[in-house]
Amino acid sequence: MELKEFLEVSILLGYYGNLLSEKQRTYMEEHFEEDLSLSEIAKSHGISRQAVYDNIKRGIKILKSYEEKIGFLKREKEIRDGLKELKANYSESKLDNLIASFDI
Repeated sequence: MELKEFLEVSILLGYYGNLLSEKQRTYMEEHFEEDLSLSEIAKSHGISRQAVYDNIKRGIKILKSYEEKIGFLKREKEIRDGLKELKANYSESKLDNLIASFDI
């Protein structure tokens, strides 16, 4: 897994982690937040490395599915990009447009 994807999954875990099963959330937190290897997680839970791998893969798929449907990360990126643009080229109309984009 590339660093960019690793970071994205970590962020998605923060947004949607509570929607996973307790087991999936635990394994994913130990792997992505505590930086434990699959073998270390397997040993501490008394299961196979393959079981940990399968749960994490399934968890990643679920997190990405939630992001496709809900889009918190996408929205955060849009807001961050808008703020960067506003900082670089401030104008009152750009500020108004950015504020208007928050309206639902």
